[in-house]
Amino acid sequence: MSKFLEKINSPEDVHYLTSKELYELSDEIREFLIESVSKTGGHLSPNLGVVELTLSLYKTFNLEKDKIVWDVGHQSYVHKILTGRKERFNTLRKYDGLCGFPKRSESKYDVFGTGHSSTSISAALGMARARDIKKEDYHVVAVIGDGALTGGMALEALNDVGFNKTNMIVVLNDNQMSICKNVGGLSNHLNKLRIGPGYNKLKEDINSTLNTSNTGKVISSYLHRIKDGVKHALVPSMLFENMGIKYIGPINGHDIELMNEVLSKAKQIHGPVIIHTVTQKGKGYEFAEQNPNKFHGVSPFDLGSGECAMSGKKTYSKVFGDTMIDIAKNDENVVAITAAMPDGTGLKEFSKEYPNRFFDVGIAEEHATTLSAGMASAGLKPVFAVYSTFLQRAYDQIVHDVCIQNLPVVFAIDRAGIVGEDGETHQGVFDLSYLSQIPNMRILAPKHLDELSLMLKWALKENKGPIAIRYPRGTDCTDNIKPLKEIENGKWEKIIDGEKIAIIAVGKMVQHVMLAKKLLNDNDINPTIISATFVKPMDTEMLKEVCDKGYNVITIEDNNISGGFGSYVLMELNKLNFKGKFKALGYEDKFIPHGDLKNLYRDSGLDADGIVKSVLDIQK
Repeated sequence: MSKFLEKINSPEDVHYLTSKELYELSDEIREFLIESVSKTGGHLSPNLGVVELTLSLYKTFNLEKDKIVWDVGHQSYVHKILTGRKERFNTLRKYDGLCGFPKRSESKYDVFGTGHSSTSISAALGMARARDIKKEDYHVVAVIGDGALTGGMALEALNDVGFNKTNMIVVLNDNQMSICKNVGGLSNHLNKLRIGPGYNKLKEDINSTLNTSNTGKVISSYLHRIKDGVKHALVPSMLFENMGIKYIGPINGHDIELMNEVLSKAKQIHGPVIIHTVTQKGKGYEFAEQNPNKFHGVSPFDLGSGECAMSGKKTYSKVFGDTMIDIAKNDENVVAITAAMPDGTGLKEFSKEYPNRFFDVGIAEEHATTLSAGMASAGLKPVFAVYSTFLQRAYDQIVHDVCIQNLPVVFAIDRAGIVGEDGETHQGVFDLSYLSQIPNMRILAPKHLDELSLMLKWALKENKGPIAIRYPRGTDCTDNIKPLKEIENGKWEKIIDGEKIAIIAVGKMVQHVMLAKKLLNDNDINPTIISATFVKPMDTEMLKEVCDKGYNVITIEDNNISGGFGSYVLMELNKLNFKGKFKALGYEDKFIPHGDLKNLYRDSGLDADGIVKSVLDIQK
């Protein structure tokens, strides 16, 4: 039985705990996290690393008025536990359960919804500006990781906050020790000196006195040059100071007393402050400490061994990675690019096999896209592997730098369609809509694991203009389907030649149609089933055949209906003077929540039963 955790029901309860009690509470929170996430899955190692940091924030700030914005939000579980949601942790990331990221509709303490990286400083700065305009009084804190800080948006926000000197605090959670070599007694001494009220008051007094005369201004300028020279020699990360942001650190993010002292004094500093904390990702669970990447986002696992239950089946990501290695053996111009996702996209082995042809650019999808365009313009064959939800961030670069110039960049779009437990911010349900409208872009979608390999080889051999191949998370859901043997540009595949109705499905949705086939046959319906191998360009010849036969048409896509595949099919059918009935199946004009795929497909009418119902309705 926990001694302190069971008594914590709101942020205010943390204020009354001593440092000793906070350390005991941190142990209880870690035990609770490990136990809970082992059952539900989720982001374990990021949260284990920020327990003391979070408690220090809660001890120092008043969350009834102060605002904390968690970048990405995968490290917000401790925050959720402390804000009255620990009793619901058995529902974490489950259908109708607790969201794995901050969500404004879930709690008043989730002041800003997150899920994508590098947004917290911009959002927090917006809140601070609103506070100042409305003449209100509260503190604003952005908590951002060292990885997220590589995102261009974070640097844009820092540039703004430093130039305008807005009062706010940025906590840099550095769990990779990438910028913290300058540690030790001298560093700690300098930091204590610089955050002390005496130091800051003395500096202000000297500046105000010297600046009253021309001679004083000259002396002040001279002293500033000396000070800056000393700082550059002794103080780490002068980038922040030169941007106009006071830098404090590095400090131990697991030292609650030190964190409380630093945070308390940072509240008193006029202008923006960045506090550089060093934490250990996965702290408190041996397996997560040894392999923090594995436990960054993890499926349910065995507590004793740290091992996840694996299906043993091939996944689309694995097929992609294996195919890339196979192609690269015979084509030295093939290169792979990822935005901080080598493991998730299946490129880890490629990076070992061909380190000189592998480029991880960090959390920078915009840069990755234009980097790929530059490589293609110089004769390479770049493949940018990226999750669908993250490719959204590079829309302008896709249009301007790739498609306008018609450059042969291959976009390997992983996690297309719904992904389940990560919810609204991670569902890849917009890529068909925003890519289809761009001239020069060709889009393919495999209906079978083996087709991904076929399409990737075809795209790199074709090497003419931009090509996107979008594929789902995980593996196939039926064996009742055979892969194509070859790809023909713009051609679809007629899987079954039926009568009266044609079902045209994209990618994984072909598998769902095949699962619905027996139920349809039981209802004396024998549909023509077509796999839209190419989403763009469309197979107008096959559409004309369907139209000439007077069939009704249903399209099915794992994408938003608005502006999606169905919309373009209907436009083509109208050009052909289509007289039958038409229905587009996909996701309605709303964001898809988190939950298991079975329930989410059911809710959107994209499971076998939903498909049968739509076919019966259109045939009435």
